[in-house]
Amino acid sequence: MRLRTVLATATAGLAAATCLTAAGPASAVSNSLTSNACSSSVSIDRFSDALDKTTYDGTFVGNFSALAVDKDGSLAALEDRSSLFDLDAKTLQPERVVPLADENGAALDSEGLVVDRDGTRLITSETEPSIRRYSVDGRILDRLPVPSSLLVAPAGRAVSNQTFEGLTLLPGGRTLLASMEYPIAGDTSGAVRFQTWTRTKGDHFKLAAQYAYKTDAAFLGVPEVQALPDGRLLVLERGFTSGVGNTVRLYLADPRHATDTSKIDALTGQPGVRLIKKTLLADIADCPSLGATAKQPQPNPLLDNIEGMVITGKEKGSYKVLLVSDDNQNAVQTTRFYYLRVRV
Repeated sequence: MRLRTVLATATAGLAAATCLTAAGPASAVSNSLTSNACSSSVSIDRFSDALDKTTYDGTFVGNFSALAVDKDGSLAALEDRSSLFDLDAKTLQPERVVPLADENGAALDSEGLVVDRDGTRLITSETEPSIRRYSVDGRILDRLPVPSSLLVAPAGRAVSNQTFEGLTLLPGGRTLLASMEYPIAGDTSGAVRFQTWTRTKGDHFKLAAQYAYKTDAAFLGVPEVQALPDGRLLVLERGFTSGVGNTVRLYLADPRHATDTSKIDALTGQPGVRLIKKTLLADIADCPSLGATAKQPQPNPLLDNIEGMVITGKEKGSYKVLLVSDDNQNAVQTTRFYYLRVRV
C-alpha cells in the first residue's frame, strides 16, 4: 500500500546513502544480538540504500512491496506498480525485470509475493483484491478464489488499498496465507483478517480457514507476514504519522489455535473468538541507526516505509530476515534494505 504520496515538513535536500554496514569487523556480526541490538530478540547487521532512486532496463527500481527467495537463491522483489525484479542476493543489483498485468492488460497494485515450489509466482493485487499465479515470464496461469466479504466495496466490505498485503506459504507448502492490511467494514478497529487456502490437484488452491489478528493501534496495518518452519508467523505492523514519521514493529504470531472466523460476519470482540496470539519482538525505531539519514521526520533516521520481508536463512540460532521499504517513488522517501537477525 502506498501510505502517502506527499509528506509534510520533508527535508528533500539530503542525498541517498549508498550501502552502509554496522561499525566493527565482519567477525563481530555473530555477536550482533548484543552489539547491534534492537531488542533482546532482534538485531540489525547493516542496511543498504544502494538501489535508491535508480533505474534498470528503463524501469524505476523502487516501490518495493514484497520479497521472496527464488529457487536459484536470488531475490525476487515485487514493486506495487506491476513489475517483478530479480536481484542478486549479495549485491542487490537487478538482473531482470518482468512486467505484470491482469487479464485485461491493466496494471496491478501488486503487494504480496510467494515463489511456489515449481518456481511460479503467486502475487496479490489490492485492486479487487486478487491472487494470481504467474509464470516466470509474467503470464497468468491461475487465479485463486477470494471470499466475497474481503472484496473491495461495493462488491464486498473491504476498503480500496487496504486489502491483501502479506502472502506466505506455511510449512509443507500446502497452505497459503494472505493478510489483509486493515479491517473490513463491520469489524472492530484493528481486527485484521488472515485468509488461508489449501492446495488441491494441479497446484490450484481452494478457500480454507480464516483467522483474526489484532494490531496494537488503529493506525497500524499489516504490510507483511512470513511463515516460520514451526507454523508460527513473523508479522510486520506499520503506520505513519505526518510530522512524526513511521512506526514499524515486528511480532511473533501463532495462528495454530486461533478461531476460524470465516463464518463470523462481524468481529466485534465477542467472547469465544480466539485471536492469533502475538508477541512483540522489536520496534524498529529502537534499532541503532548505524549512521542512516532520513529525508523527512522520523523517530529514528533508520526508519522508512518498511513494507516487504523475507526469511533468507538461519545461522547460529537466529533467522536472517531481510526487510525493504517502499519509497513510493517519492523524493523524500528511501528504498532501503535492512538485514536483521531474529531469535524466536
